[in-house]
Amino acid sequence: MEITRAMFSIGDVVEHRLFGYRGVVVDVDPYFALTDEWYENVARSRPPKDAPWYHVLVHDSDAPRYVAQRNLHADPSGLPVRNSALDALFDDFAEGRYLSSNPRN
Repeated sequence: MEITRAMFSIGDVVEHRLFGYRGVVVDVDPYFALTDEWYENVARSRPPKDAPWYHVLVHDSDAPRYVAQRNLHADPSGLPVRNSALDALFDDFAEGRYLSSNPRN
């Protein structure tokens, strides 16, 4: 299986192409990593499993999302995201993305 390069990194602010919500990438899987049952029940547009998937904390929501790369694009607003979990993960917001002193981010 050929792995597609991830377009987004941890801390990037993204927008969902279909549903319009904004969020922050907090983790990246090089390919789909959840169960087949989840995919059948939730991923209704049937995005490819062999391309990157992202864990996203959503603006004004406590429910994280798992999103296929093809359903995301860079958020053009440049605005921060409001999510209570962000303070524990990132130290700053600058130039449209979240930054952390943690080497993983």
